[in-house]
Amino acid sequence: MRHKKPAANRGHRVADQIQRDVSELIRELKDPRVGMVTVNAVEVSPDYAHAKVFFSVLVGSPEESQQALNEAAGYLRNGLFKRLAIHTVPTLHFQFDRTTERAADLSALIAKANAVRAKE
Repeated sequence: MRHKKPAANRGHRVADQIQRDVSELIRELKDPRVGMVTVNAVEVSPDYAHAKVFFSVLVGSPEESQQALNEAAGYLRNGLFKRLAIHTVPTLHFQFDRTTERAADLSALIAKANAVRAKE
């Protein structure tokens, strides 16, 4: 007898698959405003109607990339329809993720503090 996996696991699997597929689809975009974008995480609503796609930008403007990605959300969602085997493909909402930016700032502050402490 097989045990049913909790629905939460399915949500994570769907979010992971969306993250992989959206990352590939973004590379196909021709919009010059989309810089070197990395999809960091995807959060899918419980009803699978919406997905927040968190991204960071290595090269390019975060604001321009976010605008371009949100404008291309319909095209990207269409690409997901062809790749995902789920009934409802969520509407995509792109959000710039400042986590890596904050981590770099924090690392710089720690290095600066250690340098000052070493001089004392």
